[in-house]
Amino acid sequence: MTSSRLLPAIAAGFAVAACTVGPDYERPDFAWPDTYSLEIDETGPGPIPWWTGFEDPELDTLMQAAFEENREIGAALARLDAARAIIRAERSSLFPQLDGEVSVETSGELDGDAGEDSATAAGVFAFTPDLFGRQRRAVEAARRTAQAQAAFLVDVRRLTAAAVANQYVELTRARARLDLLETSLDLQRQTLEIVQQRYEVGLSAELEVRRAEADLARTRSQRGTLDIAAADAANALAVLTGARAGVWSPPDTEEIPTYSASVDVSVPAALIRRRPDIRAAEAELAAATAEIGIETADLYPSLALPGSISADLGDAGSLGSNAVARIAAILDIPLFDAGGRRADIEAAEARAAAALADYEQTLFLALSDVETALVTIRALEARRAELLRAVEASESAFNQLNALYREGLATFIDILDAQRTLIDSREAYVNSRAELARAVIALQTALGVNHTPV
Repeated sequence: MTSSRLLPAIAAGFAVAACTVGPDYERPDFAWPDTYSLEIDETGPGPIPWWTGFEDPELDTLMQAAFEENREIGAALARLDAARAIIRAERSSLFPQLDGEVSVETSGELDGDAGEDSATAAGVFAFTPDLFGRQRRAVEAARRTAQAQAAFLVDVRRLTAAAVANQYVELTRARARLDLLETSLDLQRQTLEIVQQRYEVGLSAELEVRRAEADLARTRSQRGTLDIAAADAANALAVLTGARAGVWSPPDTEEIPTYSASVDVSVPAALIRRRPDIRAAEAELAAATAEIGIETADLYPSLALPGSISADLGDAGSLGSNAVARIAAILDIPLFDAGGRRADIEAAEARAAAALADYEQTLFLALSDVETALVTIRALEARRAELLRAVEASESAFNQLNALYREGLATFIDILDAQRTLIDSREAYVNSRAELARAVIALQTALGVNHTPV
């Protein structure tokens, strides 16, 4: 057999005998509980996307703007494009590489006599058979990394939706409290007016007037804090929707959203397919596992098949006779590296162990997120109901005491205390509505379902 036939035969033999070293990825076992520790009312298939359960068109508009213009989402999408390009780059090394060049040379005598022109064309061939799967593992690692980036993109969308919803709740909370502040100021002005009238006719002491004035001033001072809270939420929404803070106009609403739909809680094991951060952590673990194979392949020989063909183009008629072809086989056999390759394998195994720990930690955190959200919703629903009763009772008590005070049958301390209780109860109720809305957002985010517009 001639050398021109022998080398391809050797290469074909190595290709047939090629194998893939290193461990194959298998999903780790995890002891999922059968159910969550608490249940909430209105569980079942939820709306898609979940925030439409608030039935708030302003919130829907903000979400659409965020998904289209948010810069973090844009960056995550670009990183996914880069990861997919790396897959193609890694896969290309599984195939032969061919480069070509053309050179032109002119030579002549120094005395000016006409010289000779020559042209040469050459093709350079290179192929490295993937004998022990190093490059296949590299492709696998790149593919798993791209899967992680795809999951990260979905996770950024999940967290962006939560951030938009939370900031919207904070904006409406601040505005609702500002509206409540005006109601409280009107109430305190009326009380001050009554006290002043009684003082002018000698039925009340000056101390009572001053205390009523102090309460009014203290309540009025809260306006600045609430204006700051509203501006902070509006600016955060501007950033989330890809707009400039200070220029962007927030929605003109003061109604705290109330969730009126079912929540698709399902079972804990469903989190592994719902939560994109879990999918990302698992893909990173799979990529780290593939990298062990990359390092393991370096323990084994590698084969390179370089070659070239060149021809003199100066005389077209003699092109065939001037063509020269070369091909070689280079076998690189690792002999001694003072433990360097083994150390690289150990490092890859340690990185895989770290990725496994990160994956399991992500599972634990996901379960914790849901459990905490369920407990919070249960507690806040009960608190909101009690605060509503407190507001109703406080209003009744204040109205009765106000009438008695006008007739001189109640003390100023009684009316002042009833007024403060009413104001505090109303504010606590407004805050409880906002906190309950945030708890629903936290639960939907923790469940990781229906977080992308259709």
